[in-house]
Amino acid sequence: MSMQRRWTRRRVLGTSAAGVAAASLGGGRLHEAIAARKAPSLLQMSGKLTYWGGLIFSDEANKMLEDTINAWGDDNGVDTEVVMINQNETVQRVSAAVESDTMPDAFDLGLDLLLLLATQGVLAPVDDLYTKIGDAQGGWYKSVADSSDTTAIAGGRTGIPFGAGGNLILRRNDLLTEAGFTEPPATWEEIVQQAVAVTEGTVYGLGIALSNVGDGNVNMSIMQSYGGRIGDDAGENAAIKSEETRAYLTWLKNAWDQGVFPPGNTTWDGAGDNQAYLAGQTAFIANTGSVAIAAKADDPDLYEATAYSPLPAGPKGVISPIGPNLRAISAKSQNQDAAKALIEHLANADFMTDYFNVAIYGPVLQGQADFAPFNGDNPILAGLKNLVESGTPPGYPDVYNTAYGEISANFIIPKMAQRVVIDNYDFDQAMDEAQTAAQAIYDKYK
Repeated sequence: MSMQRRWTRRRVLGTSAAGVAAASLGGGRLHEAIAARKAPSLLQMSGKLTYWGGLIFSDEANKMLEDTINAWGDDNGVDTEVVMINQNETVQRVSAAVESDTMPDAFDLGLDLLLLLATQGVLAPVDDLYTKIGDAQGGWYKSVADSSDTTAIAGGRTGIPFGAGGNLILRRNDLLTEAGFTEPPATWEEIVQQAVAVTEGTVYGLGIALSNVGDGNVNMSIMQSYGGRIGDDAGENAAIKSEETRAYLTWLKNAWDQGVFPPGNTTWDGAGDNQAYLAGQTAFIANTGSVAIAAKADDPDLYEATAYSPLPAGPKGVISPIGPNLRAISAKSQNQDAAKALIEHLANADFMTDYFNVAIYGPVLQGQADFAPFNGDNPILAGLKNLVESGTPPGYPDVYNTAYGEISANFIIPKMAQRVVIDNYDFDQAMDEAQTAAQAIYDKYK
């Protein structure tokens, strides 16, 4: 009964040190790129080069990134230190580092945090590097380029995209087929109907996070698909309290009262939905697909039983935002040239081909669309490529500005959901609280 067993993360997937080095360093073009970075004038250093990598749900991808950075350092005579941190802890860790003046030289971050830091002068400008990488690989996807442009708030670009994320629906096709559902849910109402049908014993139908983590913000998209809004059309004032948001809360409370959510989903950490699905405790999750990597390696039966589909629609249609992941450089870094050289190295086609194959990100550069991982038999990568090409812009239909990013980073909508399902607030009380909190954030940027 492998699908029902408790899954535990493997420390490191089975890749030898020699294999990792070969995969990380790639072919001749990559060696040429390394050689080009050995000029002392480029790599003027002041102490150790520190890099904070975003820990994802793929041990192989995490190790590949760390090994590649350290190998680059060895080849260039640069002392590197790589710290891998949970992406759901990045805001907390960076905030503490800014306060204590202990920022890393470079680090991975999401779009919400990029916008916040860009307004505070925390990040170094990287326009030259952005242009250089884009010119070398066919240009940036418009959806990625537009959403990550901080020029209006920071006077220039402050992040280099390296992968696009976004949610797909992963579902237990075996359980759903047995219950008579052969097609993916087309609407959020249908997903609840299907979830109710397969909720039995230790299996709960709907593994949507309602907690204060990035995964919980899928509720923003659900709410927007019902017509709810975060702000007004100008992106200057909160607009959460509405009849459309009430319709979303009605959907949520109805699902909650039917017992389709797994226990603890209001307090899950960033891996909560992954763990629940891998443990056979839920039939649906909204996920970038990283869970499929673990299932393929540790539970092939579950991997074969899983099907994938786009996010369902609400009354106002499908809201399925892309979310670029980026690399940035601290404005106070004494090693900015070296950090730029490292980030350019990490954008190399050889490394990124190997990385995409295990990391579950969509492409950000148009030249990456031809990479083997996006043209094989991996349905997750195919779905993420399609999301980059046809998904909705971040925040749509709202204005994705710094205030929106801070509202997302403060989990205002998941907290509103918790008020309804845990604290038994009536809808008006929950919406009023969320409206007030969001308005306070909008007011900060006027």
